Amino acid sequence: MMDMNTTISVRTDLALEAQEMLNRSVEEKIPGLLVETAEQEEAVITRVTVSSAQAAELMGKARGKYITIEAPGLRYKNTLLQEKIMNFLATELSVLLNLPQHATVLVVGLGNWQITPDALGPKAVEKVVVTRHLQELLSPELKGGVRSVCAIAPGVLGITGMETAEIVHGIVQKIRPDAVIAIDALAAASSQRVITTVQLSNTGIHPGSGVGNKRFGLTPESLQVPVIAIGVPTVVHAATIAMDTINAMQEHAAFARYLKSMERLSEEERHTIVRQVLPQALGDLMVTPKEVDRLIDDISDVVAGGINQAMHPNIDYANIHRYLH
Repeated sequence: MMDMNTTISVRTDLALEAQEMLNRSVEEKIPGLLVETAEQEEAVITRVTVSSAQAAELMGKARGKYITIEAPGLRYKNTLLQEKIMNFLATELSVLLNLPQHATVLVVGLGNWQITPDALGPKAVEKVVVTRHLQELLSPELKGGVRSVCAIAPGVLGITGMETAEIVHGIVQKIRPDAVIAIDALAAASSQRVITTVQLSNTGIHPGSGVGNKRFGLTPESLQVPVIAIGVPTVVHAATIAMDTINAMQEHAAFARYLKSMERLSEEERHTIVRQVLPQALGDLMVTPKEVDRLIDDISDVVAGGINQAMHPNIDYANIHRYLH
């Protein structure tokens, strides 16, 4: 059993994975940690609420709400499934934001558009329907169902020479949005969740944290407005691949006897061994699927589509150009 003062050491951006690891290590119920799961057709929605300082410390996550939508079928070209996940995402986002129709929302696409696994934010922003400049020109049938939305992909420190949070903070100070939606690529602790999972949270986001490169955060505290983070894991660590391989071999009868001695070890102890055994050059290696270009295009459609539906419920997206131009 893990000591109740020990935090999760395996690196993951997903609150769901942190909660799963914690449950495997701690037998007692943790005060201030609530998990609710709803199984939908072709998807599972898990809502994790972290409401106490103890739960936040053990999870390694800020206090707040984390909603995870898992759909393994997102790995494959499936338009109907993508539309379902858009609808789930729009519903959960609307509940988290709970904004009036006249609200202004700033959408921020975090990441480096020159590196495909990190390009989710910029690609999604390209597909978000921006309307802040059109509020006086909207047709009557759209009035009341189209929010004022603006969007930006601020790039990364290595391209702009400016911290992302500095850029976003300046924009927030200028346009005074009622909320910020930040989109970013994440890192997962399970290869099965790469580009099959969407996480929403109301705790904000720390650009670069998934790859061990923490930057100044975009949080409700730093921006002084509600911040909803939408993230999709696009990479896993090499150590995760090694762990997945060991676990798969233990479940395979032909190889299980060779790994008998590892049965008594906790998952955290296994991760420690794997990290020690891996060559230093592989220790922080990040791995992404070979078809990542198509996957990022597809998942950015889902993320942008969910945001558009939540922000603009009156828009008929099949005829959007007729309405807005």
